Amino acid sequence: MFIRQTRTNNKATGEGYFTYRLVRGERIGGKVRQITVLNLGRHFPIKQDDWPLLCRRIEQLLQPQETLLADTFPAHIERAAQRVFEQLVARAHDAAPRAEGGPATVPTPPPSDFQEVDIDSLQQSQPRSVGVEQVALHAMAQLGLVEKLAELGINGVMRAAILGNIVGRMAQPASELATWRWLQTTSGLDELLDVDFKGMSHMRLYRASDLLMRHRAEIEAHVFGATQSLFGLAETVTLYDLTNTYFEGEAAGNPKAQHGRSKEKRTDCPLLTLGLVLNGSGFVQRSRTFSGNVSEGTTLETMLSGLGALPGALVILDAGIANEANLAWLVTHGYRYLVVRRGGAREFDESQAVAIETAGGEPLRLQKVLSEDGKEVLLYCHSEGREAKETAMVARFTTAFEAGLQKLADGLQKPRTEKRHDKLLERIGRLKEKSRGASQHYTVNLVTDAAGKVTALTWEKSLVAGTMATHPGVYCLRSNELGWDEERLWRTYSMLTDIESVFRSLKSELGLRPVFHSKEERSDGHLFITVLAYQCVQVLRTKLKEAGINDSWACLRQTLSVQRRVTASLRRKDGRTIHVRKSTLAEPALMAIYKALAINPAPGGTKKLLA
Repeated sequence: MFIRQTRTNNKATGEGYFTYRLVRGERIGGKVRQITVLNLGRHFPIKQDDWPLLCRRIEQLLQPQETLLADTFPAHIERAAQRVFEQLVARAHDAAPRAEGGPATVPTPPPSDFQEVDIDSLQQSQPRSVGVEQVALHAMAQLGLVEKLAELGINGVMRAAILGNIVGRMAQPASELATWRWLQTTSGLDELLDVDFKGMSHMRLYRASDLLMRHRAEIEAHVFGATQSLFGLAETVTLYDLTNTYFEGEAAGNPKAQHGRSKEKRTDCPLLTLGLVLNGSGFVQRSRTFSGNVSEGTTLETMLSGLGALPGALVILDAGIANEANLAWLVTHGYRYLVVRRGGAREFDESQAVAIETAGGEPLRLQKVLSEDGKEVLLYCHSEGREAKETAMVARFTTAFEAGLQKLADGLQKPRTEKRHDKLLERIGRLKEKSRGASQHYTVNLVTDAAGKVTALTWEKSLVAGTMATHPGVYCLRSNELGWDEERLWRTYSMLTDIESVFRSLKSELGLRPVFHSKEERSDGHLFITVLAYQCVQVLRTKLKEAGINDSWACLRQTLSVQRRVTASLRRKDGRTIHVRKSTLAEPALMAIYKALAINPAPGGTKKLLA
């Protein structure tokens, strides 16, 4: 076996260049012929002086022999030989051709192939993960994502890089650079796509991110439309939420990288905000990135204008976005709303309430009240679990506030204690700030002498009506949907809580945080890749829920990750070596997932190479 260099001319341009091939000599009809084993391409990186060494290592891999002392090869030779060996096995004849219908069809079992081999010569090599990759590609096929990328004029290599980015985010969330390393060393995605990721530079994945951003609007519209068709979703409910991620580094070249309120308490890092508009099933309709210091209340109009939501769609918001200006905008543009009321006194009349149970079996009482102008409904909700929590909170902060006041009062009896009126007011103010609202129930008095020094501190407790202390466990929803009953209003709003739990998978399970890029477009691309990965995860989880599988993506990923493709090499009786590349058998939990999704439990089929 040797490497041959051949000069070739481009017929279109006349340009001359060299190609490299791995060839072997074979006697055919009394003559020795050169048979091409593998085309190594134009950009073959190994120097000519090292070709004999490389060929010797490839032959060792193809025909492994037990030796007392294995040969040691330079790292670049070993990498190149392993890559060639992988390509030879992956491109060997398929022992079980796929039936018409592609990977979603379980192939017909091949005829039996009995061979006499030395069991003790068994070697297993090149383990690569394929479980997550298999279901990720299935989700993308369901969404028609590959076809859409081709329709947008994106070539095959860049499509493969885009898929690698998305699948990597689903399987092992990290930066694009870490995804490239995962594709190089761990994943079997290259076999499932018939793409050589080892010959792809990491810059290709960055450029794939740039391409996605250029076509962001078209891709988002296509993917969301595909989910509606796939699951028959009615566009009646729209949810809006914001989250932020932080940068590793200063990201000085990104104007959106700003310091602000971090939901992860990373105020030491610049932030980037992601806004999502979702439907009631948790699929993303539209996404957009904002500066890290953006205010939640100022982004709603920007996101919903141009969304194309049906007239009269119900928009669900949390309290941070539900200010009066946003609600007025929704009404003006024909939307209905259902939100948590910001501020206001708590009320609850048990005699006017109806009782329901939450999905978790917790009792809940609801009281519906029409506003004075008749344009809005207020829904007061009382939860026993929330009451116990808030009662404990009130008790804790009340005790801490009174202890602080008592400490100030006791200090007045000591000779060197500060007794100036203004200084004591400052200390009382700090106590109130830490009290989380408990101080509103207290009237604090400072007694002074003729010289203006404080001689005593007293306080009186009187509960303020309509607060957490008098109505623990009560919260209020408001809506301009007047025709719904109490239960329908509450269960519709509870979608936001359900979606927020799913939404957390963006941050914890799909690598939204942190961002390592310094450029604005690359940072936006990182977030958009995460959004597309989330869409694929939602497709899979929605389908699996229909089959009674309700696991989180982290749990599903762990189940899927155990399946590998492995090459088993055995020496035959005639001295030749047979290499069989095949996926490990799907374990029961994994098989249940494959059955629910109706996809092939043996990704990649079986390949055989006789050397």
